[in-house]
Amino acid sequence: MTTTTEFGLPTVFVTPGSEASTKLTVRNDSDIVEAYEFEVVGECAPWTSVEPTRLSLYPGTSEQVTVVLRPPRSSEVRAGEVPLGVRVLPVERPESAVVSETTVVVEPFLQQHAELVPERRRAWRSARFHVEVRNVGNTPVGVTLVAAEADDQLRVTVPAEPAIVDPGVRVELPVRARVGKVLWFGSPLAWPVRLTTTSSAAESEVFPATGEATQVEELEGELLQLPVFAKWMLALLALLLALLVAWLLLVRPAVQSAAREAADDRAEELVEAGEQQAAAAQTQPQRSDEQPPSGQQQGQGQGQQGQPGQGNAIGGGAQSSSSIEVRTNTGDQGTGSYVVPAGKVFRITDLVLANHQGDEGVLTIVFGERTVTTIALETFRNQDYHWVTPIDVPENSSVSATVTCSRPGTPASGRQAPNCLQLLNVSGTLADVPRE
Repeated sequence: MTTTTEFGLPTVFVTPGSEASTKLTVRNDSDIVEAYEFEVVGECAPWTSVEPTRLSLYPGTSEQVTVVLRPPRSSEVRAGEVPLGVRVLPVERPESAVVSETTVVVEPFLQQHAELVPERRRAWRSARFHVEVRNVGNTPVGVTLVAAEADDQLRVTVPAEPAIVDPGVRVELPVRARVGKVLWFGSPLAWPVRLTTTSSAAESEVFPATGEATQVEELEGELLQLPVFAKWMLALLALLLALLVAWLLLVRPAVQSAAREAADDRAEELVEAGEQQAAAAQTQPQRSDEQPPSGQQQGQGQGQQGQPGQGNAIGGGAQSSSSIEVRTNTGDQGTGSYVVPAGKVFRITDLVLANHQGDEGVLTIVFGERTVTTIALETFRNQDYHWVTPIDVPENSSVSATVTCSRPGTPASGRQAPNCLQLLNVSGTLADVPRE
């Protein structure tokens, strides 16, 4: 071995944010003048340097260099033991490089930030907060919350057990504030919410080296209790009460009086009409076997003929209605139809379409050999057609609806339908086929 190295201390203590150093002795055991360069290896390398960076030694001589440690005050530099290695590189004989090792003890430090979020809540009686705790120290800590007793009417609930927070981690601790009584009327009340956070190292044996045992922070917030009935609501209730009283005392009696007067007048009119009819019956008696005048007889006959004429208002036949349902899967085409019975003609006057799901696609309606309409489903939910002149569909012909489903819609339930669904109602008269 042509190079010998040795650290001056077996263990080096350093506090993050400060500086520590140790000596490294380098001896040239070769027979030539040698220059040495240094390289720090291990976790300490980012914040460790060697001074000077280059050293020249004559054969058989030795000299010391300084190893300087400057760890930052950050949660990334964890407390505890960290190995430190320095590789000594001979320039003339690089194959003779050696590594000297020692142990660095990074001392712990406590640094936490606590914040009450939000600082102010508005509620009728109860509100929820949370305390955000960030551990920017380099050792795990246990955080305890304590609520200050501000008033007997306000109760603040915090976690009973301490929360362990690792370095570089943020946790949220729940807090609930509740007022004992409900505020029905009046102005809002402000209740102070005061908390104390106490942070202590999870492993207390590391603190004697630093003197830091605990960290205490005071937090303040506010619960603004709102009244159940605001001022504008009281004014509205007073107005409604005034209107109700006015109705009961003024409007209602007037309405009842007017109704009684109208009923009395109508009763008098009915009595007078009855008396007049009785007097007419006594002055003009009529025998049961007398025939009415010829004009009166003719009028009754016209009325009897007019009764069946009500069913013949659209060319004869009885009123008829038929519903057609078409259910189609996505990308498919489906058809529903109604066939006119033999010996009948269906005279259509009304057509109602229902696309209650909001499906997308194309709907084609055919009466017999006649295409009535082709319509995009997404353009309507409910649609109706009416004709003054009926459209006749002959016997054995069909009223059909063909649906090409592009995409099922979403009904009122809020969940997309599995397939398209259309409903048609066709109305008119179903009459007999005229016979020659």
